Amino acid sequence: MLRLTELKLPLDHPAEALPTAIAERLGVREDEIKSWKVWRRANDARKKSAILLVYTVDVELADEAATLKRLAGDPRVQPTPDTSYRHPVRAPADRRGPRPVVIGAGPCGMFTGLLLAEMGFRPIILDRGKVVRERTKDTWDLWRRGRLHPESNVQFGEGGAGTFSDGKLYSQIKDPRFLTRKVLTEFVAAGAPDDILTEAHPHIGTFRLVSMAEAIRAKIESLGGEYRWSTRVADVEIERGADGQGRLRGLHLEDGSFLETDHAVFAIGHSSRDTFAALQARGVYVEAKPFSIGFRIEHPQGWIDRARFGDCAGHPDLGAAAYALSHHCSNGRTVYSFCMCPGGTVVAATSEEGRVVTNGMSQYSRNERNANSGIVVGITPADYPSDHPLAGIELQRDLESRAFVLGGGSYFAPGQRVGDFLAGRASTAIGEVVPSYRPGVTPTDLSAALPDYAIAALREALPVFGRQIPRYDDPDAFLTGVETRTSAPVRFTRGKDFQSLNTRGLFPAGEGCGYAGGILSAAVDGIKVAEAVAASLVE
Repeated sequence: MLRLTELKLPLDHPAEALPTAIAERLGVREDEIKSWKVWRRANDARKKSAILLVYTVDVELADEAATLKRLAGDPRVQPTPDTSYRHPVRAPADRRGPRPVVIGAGPCGMFTGLLLAEMGFRPIILDRGKVVRERTKDTWDLWRRGRLHPESNVQFGEGGAGTFSDGKLYSQIKDPRFLTRKVLTEFVAAGAPDDILTEAHPHIGTFRLVSMAEAIRAKIESLGGEYRWSTRVADVEIERGADGQGRLRGLHLEDGSFLETDHAVFAIGHSSRDTFAALQARGVYVEAKPFSIGFRIEHPQGWIDRARFGDCAGHPDLGAAAYALSHHCSNGRTVYSFCMCPGGTVVAATSEEGRVVTNGMSQYSRNERNANSGIVVGITPADYPSDHPLAGIELQRDLESRAFVLGGGSYFAPGQRVGDFLAGRASTAIGEVVPSYRPGVTPTDLSAALPDYAIAALREALPVFGRQIPRYDDPDAFLTGVETRTSAPVRFTRGKDFQSLNTRGLFPAGEGCGYAGGILSAAVDGIKVAEAVAASLVE
């Protein structure tokens, strides 16, 4: 087959326009096209008066070699690459020894477990939280009643933190092996809509992620995998030599039991702070890394749609508009939008008592009234309170505790109208934009919620963003604090074999260990780590 890229058609083009455009690009008659299918569809909204749909299409012709030769100078016509996934190894039928263990059932752990199960290694998957439907009930208990379940919430449990998000399935990672296609294909098989295979910026939404997590779990179990819920790893058993190099021997679980294993994947997510501390205490190599802090900002989705799509706002082929913004500030900081959720809600995302954390969530329909996004400031280990490798966690906890107090001490979040924030005065009421965070928002002065350098950067950036998106800095736009879990502030450094630099058999993985930034990239990292574990097991 041949892959055609950059086929551009008007937003409301008739169905027959696409095969006509394919024939014109190839210089053939339409009846010479044996078949075609859309690989990817995006939109080009740079000209709001003439929004285009942009297609990548795979086409089958009778004589593709001749066509390629004739169009050799056109980079938009190339052979269709092979995107199928092939397992690199299989478990020997007579394999003995401890089973590999995957710690964490988020996207990374899910795909590590799935790939190991598909290769015949019968992994044991541990998660400190609960199955996804029980976890959902516990999460709603915080949102509706202000009751936190420390081991079952937005951060912990089946599906990981991405379960309560927009369910975005796109990434900027390099993907020469098309591992993202493996992920998307598995998601479709688990019940995701088919359009995630073709849309340039696919998403699923929270409700669909719940049933998908269950379907993938069932597949893993049918292949010999085993899940153990409400099972937290309290410590690790490592044999370490005088040279500092170690070998994993097993896991001490919170219930006092010991699980023997010499291959464990730590796909623990960015909020497993106690596990970070346990690994660091046992000498596993870890270093501090940058992350970002800030607030959630909300606007009516209609404002964003009109700013992005003009008179085409509301068109079914465009959906709810998203945005990506960035500004380099005069104090050297960078402010940028993070995890933008069209037509969504701001949610309580803490996993520790006495702390407030925000995140964003959307359903597949993206039809809630407000758009929300993190509006965050990049920070580095130089900003942390010490040079300890876990000092970024200390900073996170301090800011989250401040937010808890500012919100009134009952998991209400502190919030402020943008106009008041820019003017440096406390908010005493809510304006046109009604914040969506539950259990509730306390109007206050957010300048006490973050370090001065972050507040200064945000105050500089908001008017700049208002010149890019009309009404972005509207006085009634609303800020809710704080956003601190943008990523883990640590990296458990690993080698080319995906194992810890100084601990054989311990495989740091996913977002929590510093190797991903969202559902798709975490799942891809899970595939790579599973392959590395399998290679080590058959050595």
